[in-house]
Amino acid sequence: MSEMLDPLHAMRPGVLQLSALPPLSLYVHLPWCIKKCPYCDFNSHEFRAGADAPSTQDAYIEALFADLEASLPLIWGRSIQTVFLGGGTPSLFSPEAIDRLISGIRARVRLAPNAELTMEANPGTFEKDRFKAFHQAGITRLSIGVQSFDNGHLKALGRVHDRDQALAAVTEAAQVFNTFNLDLMYALPGQTLQGLTQDIHTALSFQPPHISIYHLTIEPNTVFAKFPPVLPEDELAYEMMDRITELTAAAGLNRYEVSAYAKAGHACAHNLNYWQFGDYLGVGAGAHSKLSFAHRVVRQVRYREPALYMQQAMKGEPVTQSTEVSRQDLPFEFMLNALRLKDGFNLLDFVERTGLSMTSIQHGLQEAEQKGLIGRDLHRVWPTEKGFDFLSDLQAIFLSETA
Repeated sequence: MSEMLDPLHAMRPGVLQLSALPPLSLYVHLPWCIKKCPYCDFNSHEFRAGADAPSTQDAYIEALFADLEASLPLIWGRSIQTVFLGGGTPSLFSPEAIDRLISGIRARVRLAPNAELTMEANPGTFEKDRFKAFHQAGITRLSIGVQSFDNGHLKALGRVHDRDQALAAVTEAAQVFNTFNLDLMYALPGQTLQGLTQDIHTALSFQPPHISIYHLTIEPNTVFAKFPPVLPEDELAYEMMDRITELTAAAGLNRYEVSAYAKAGHACAHNLNYWQFGDYLGVGAGAHSKLSFAHRVVRQVRYREPALYMQQAMKGEPVTQSTEVSRQDLPFEFMLNALRLKDGFNLLDFVERTGLSMTSIQHGLQEAEQKGLIGRDLHRVWPTEKGFDFLSDLQAIFLSETA
């Protein structure tokens, strides 16, 4: 049975009163990878290369268009501020396929002038001039999954690229794109503080305008969960975090989110919209959406398995789950995102984007302030340094909030 939301149902009266709709982004999931990494819990599937590869890409893009068309009544009249092609490994798709995808998106929705179009790319799919071709297709920002420049760590992480491929990929990205991101990981199996320092120095030598740095975590239902590697002790991981903060700051990169560092004017607009509790339509296998209406906030999930997703999308029924976010859950959902930002959030944004009054979070704010986890004034709330270090504890305070 289709779980596609009926626009008339979405517009009916309800308990919330949203005075305005937040900015809207589009996320497009391209689910294939060359090989599944042992730490990855994303919806990604190994791509079978061969003669039918281009036709699979074409069929999938057709399904994306059908999915997008089926969703248009839910976002009627709204313009898309940012587009993000994620995965999987979107750079497995040919530049011609990406060109067709972006042209098709532009034909179906209204993109804001100068909209940011980000695409994830992996060095293992890199060949000379490929990134240039993606840029010509309309991509404005590349996010490169380097993870490490150390061959030993890359092998341990199951990555399909080596150090030389990573260096070549970042070199071309730096030549082609005004803004790009390097994805790195730390607290890797066997990693030392010296090794981490070398990785960061190598990354910074390219003068990237944006770096995302994630602590390796063992996620359920991954190979690493079944066969856990030995990771650095917490104390060493904290030292690594301090070193990352020190080196990025010296390079002029501002830590604007828990895991994100950017030069002025290069923060990721798409991710900022997530963290500021904006709306996003997610199309593609397993993609998630969060959409606001005058009286409710709705979350949707697409079918995960690519073949089933394509079949359902072509029938105009890509959604497997559609749920209204309860009034009680909204404070936590908002805080889960907004407190990841160094500058925190504007109190009026909370009221506008949840449809709730300030009283619904007053008790939580008082508790968080007493524990030294947030600072606040009449207009804004922001995490303190301690709040950043104990972010999950800070977010959890709002779990018990009732609206």
